[in-house]
Amino acid sequence: MADPRADRRRRLADARLYLCTPRHAEFAPFLDAVIGPAGRGGVDLVQLREKNLEWADEVRALREIQAAGAARGTLVSANDRADLAAFTGVDILHVGQDDVPPAFARRLVGPDVLIGQSTHSPEEFFAALADPEVDYVCVGPVHATPTKQGRPPVGLGLPRLAARHAPPFEPGAKPWFVTGGVAADTLDDILATGARRVVVVRALTVAANPAATAADLARRLRVG
Repeated sequence: MADPRADRRRRLADARLYLCTPRHAEFAPFLDAVIGPAGRGGVDLVQLREKNLEWADEVRALREIQAAGAARGTLVSANDRADLAAFTGVDILHVGQDDVPPAFARRLVGPDVLIGQSTHSPEEFFAALADPEVDYVCVGPVHATPTKQGRPPVGLGLPRLAARHAPPFEPGAKPWFVTGGVAADTLDDILATGARRVVVVRALTVAANPAATAADLARRLRVG
């Protein structure tokens, strides 16, 4: 019998490029472009992040992402809302430090949905790393970004610390992603910290050619 949680954790372990995105006027074509065809490389995980959506609108948007990523096995994440994660059957619920605690979220979404958590300091990172309900961790923002208004950048020290304590792809190491100002021109410095997984927003949502940009970022993340 198939184990949904094990399958999701396997895909998460292989993921490199994580997109957080609001809806677009041409949302389905955008998703098709950045996810790309099998074998070409592109986004591995998509989180819908748009505040103040009506419940039904958020359900529809998550369904669009699920449909776009189904053929590639792309992971789909709800942001903050455990009820939506449970209702839509997405792969992941992502929570921040001020959202529902992971232990309580687990009671709402059940055993098969993965849970990710944002962290902004060494203390938060270590707590998430030790939390048995947290399946992956985000660290940042490493650079100032308009998508994290009011959140001061943490710089590259936090991903360096994360790389020392949870080396990417080491057996048993919990996956973690760098967030905040990740783009083509900042990626090399981020990779130099030891990071191998990143979250992007504007790097793709405002890109002139989202398909080419996603393919290039994915290629660079999988080198070496």
